[in-house]
Amino acid sequence: MNTKPETPLSIEDCYHCGGDLTSDNLYEATLGGSPRYFCCAGCLAIAQTIHGQGLEAFYARRLPLGQKPDDVGQLTDQVPDALLAYDDPVLMDRFTRASSEYPGEVETTLRLEKIRCAACVWLNEQHLKRLFGVKDVQINYVTQRATVRFNPNEVHLSKLLHSVEQIGYEAWPFEPSMSADLAKKERRHLLMRLGVAVLGMMQVMMYAWPTYAGADDLLVEQELLLGWTSWALTVPVVLYSAGPMFVVAWHSIRNFPRTGMLGMDVPVSLAVALAFIAGSISLVLGVGESYFDSITMFIAFLLAARYLELLARQDAQGGAEALAKQLPATCDRFEDYSNTEVTKSVPVVRCVVGDVLRISPGDVIPVDGVLLSGEASLNEAILSGESRPVSKSMGDVLYAGSHNIVSPIVMRITALGQGTRIAGIASLLDKALLAKPQVVGLAEKWAGYFVVFLMAAAGLTAIAWYFLDPLKAWETAVAVLVASCPCALSLATPAAMAAAQGAITKLGLLVVRGHVMETLAKVTDLVIDKTGTLTTGHPELKAILSLRTGYTEQQVLAIAAAMESGQKHPLGLAILEAAQKREIQPIILSEAPVSELGKGLRSGVYQLGSRQWLNLEPVPVNQENEQASLVYLKDDQGLLAVFSLLDTPRPGAMEFIKQVQARGIQVHLLSGDDQQTVAWWARYFGIDHLQGGALPEDKFSFSDALQKEGKVVWAVGDGVNDAPFLAKANVSIAVGSGAPLAQAGADAVLTTESLKPLSQALELADKSKIIMRQNLVWAFVYNVIAIPVAMMGLVNPWVAGIGMSLSSLAVTLNAWRLRKISE
Repeated sequence: MNTKPETPLSIEDCYHCGGDLTSDNLYEATLGGSPRYFCCAGCLAIAQTIHGQGLEAFYARRLPLGQKPDDVGQLTDQVPDALLAYDDPVLMDRFTRASSEYPGEVETTLRLEKIRCAACVWLNEQHLKRLFGVKDVQINYVTQRATVRFNPNEVHLSKLLHSVEQIGYEAWPFEPSMSADLAKKERRHLLMRLGVAVLGMMQVMMYAWPTYAGADDLLVEQELLLGWTSWALTVPVVLYSAGPMFVVAWHSIRNFPRTGMLGMDVPVSLAVALAFIAGSISLVLGVGESYFDSITMFIAFLLAARYLELLARQDAQGGAEALAKQLPATCDRFEDYSNTEVTKSVPVVRCVVGDVLRISPGDVIPVDGVLLSGEASLNEAILSGESRPVSKSMGDVLYAGSHNIVSPIVMRITALGQGTRIAGIASLLDKALLAKPQVVGLAEKWAGYFVVFLMAAAGLTAIAWYFLDPLKAWETAVAVLVASCPCALSLATPAAMAAAQGAITKLGLLVVRGHVMETLAKVTDLVIDKTGTLTTGHPELKAILSLRTGYTEQQVLAIAAAMESGQKHPLGLAILEAAQKREIQPIILSEAPVSELGKGLRSGVYQLGSRQWLNLEPVPVNQENEQASLVYLKDDQGLLAVFSLLDTPRPGAMEFIKQVQARGIQVHLLSGDDQQTVAWWARYFGIDHLQGGALPEDKFSFSDALQKEGKVVWAVGDGVNDAPFLAKANVSIAVGSGAPLAQAGADAVLTTESLKPLSQALELADKSKIIMRQNLVWAFVYNVIAIPVAMMGLVNPWVAGIGMSLSSLAVTLNAWRLRKISE
């Protein structure tokens, strides 16, 4: 039962949002066996929801203030009409995408508002996971986005949005173009705080100059005027520029008994507050020094370091979102495509799946679709990194972000919004920031302990100097707080990882999991596939060998084409392409082909695949076909024919293998092709360790055996039939594009035709490791020197502040050097 006590007694603030309580706005409820007090009915309803689901641990985890709901009416179980609109099939198509791994389920990316700390992330994840029909929830604190996988037959999108509102937060379906605006807003706010701090610093330093210069003719009245003017200019710097730091620091201190850790804003805020109070007292009493110049300079340098860190962080997450900014906002849509050529310019957001668009030469395609008429030449460099134009024929898939070069084209929309390939890339990049590398987690953990140590050191310093020289106690304690640099320690590894990920994303390697760069620097063995990886994966049929008497090439090719119909393996596509070029119609099979992963196809009496799977003897080949991939076709009477398919090396493959070998990494070539073919390609690339006829389970077992020997395995495959060994490796990269990549479960996805980004990733991994070590060593050495010097009273607070700020800047700028590899 909820009541309103007559007096607030000893209650200080709202249990949920931390707001002030008075007798006029006090609500009471018993939660968790204890009386709780609230400032409004909304906070009360949210707390009851959280406790009702057993998530009350949120209140012990969070650091900053909670959020008061904007509309109490939203806290009911009834989904508002405004949110029900998202259940419309048109909007569902726009804001969801089919899950590649879980049939019948869809994924959506939600933008969350009012997320303030890790506890907010935990609460939203746990709350959403308890909804019936929700299968998985992953929330990225950096980007404030939630990826939710759910069954649309069991829970609606509107219910997800409303559930977030029920616990005091806000959510709406995310689109990449919206994120760019939010990132710009975040930069603008921080830049405004930085601008105020810099302007304040310049003015205060100007007024402090006569004191530094030792002006003997400065009158007392003039000195007093300069002092109070400096104080007035420092106030907005402290309250506005440094305001957010004080808020976070206060709640970190309040929750220290429960968390056992202090944030790095605590010593920073305490130093600023102590210096400002001491300076104000000195100004009023007319004795001692004021620290206004030191305060403004310290805040300006600190915000400058944080602004650069923000740029590096947004640069890391903005690779795919930069694509979205280039998509047009409007398009030319046919009013009635089947009956008229009339088009109308409409906003892209008004389009639905099935609409027909006309794309003029020079325009960018705004959505995914299929080409309805004619031929097209498109530049897909924005998606694949391939600078050469790609020819498209009627029925081919067109991707949003592609640039139409030659002639007008007509396309039908198949996907838009979160269903497009661009949105899929953005989703992959989000996953990279969800998994925190071990080195980053350790650095942040020790930074938290360091802050506690620093606070103790400052307190002991103040006590010691109080007995030695009371006049220096205050100043020395402030210098200790200011001189130390928990910021540099905390930023040392995240800044380097963010810069490295941003650089490699621009090169065409999409990092899906955060440990990639860290693990690449430790790799001892590379296990690599051939078809579609070291080679282009676009082979051509060169010859048909060992043809059974009584059969023609046309007949066996018609059988093989029928079995490969609908398949996606590169060798199968080559057989289909050869049949189409020769105008051979596939036969009608008595049974639908059944695929066995990595082995081949079976349909009635026919089998098509590797020699080992078919248990056949190798056929003799001439020198021309020695390096070709051989696909065997047999029936219940034995071998029918062998198809010789010749592949070509992938650009950058030779350089990549040589670089890997130069680093002392052992290279293993594993392929499902015949041993003879694999041996030829191994000699071509200079690889000593090879295995032909390797089935998916063989590759998996091979990687497992290496790992049991203590090796760090790097797997590179085409993401189709290499999924098992990609998942097994310590770090894995899928080469290619499209839906199979997401199914491969790889740690990173290569979107370019060339393997050059893999070579650059190795170089970048080494540089990242070096820079992280440099940053950590610098942060450690600086603090080991600066703290004792400050404790001995050998530096003034303003000198310590400059040192601390420069230390943070040095760490961030050093990490930013990693971006040069992509330029």
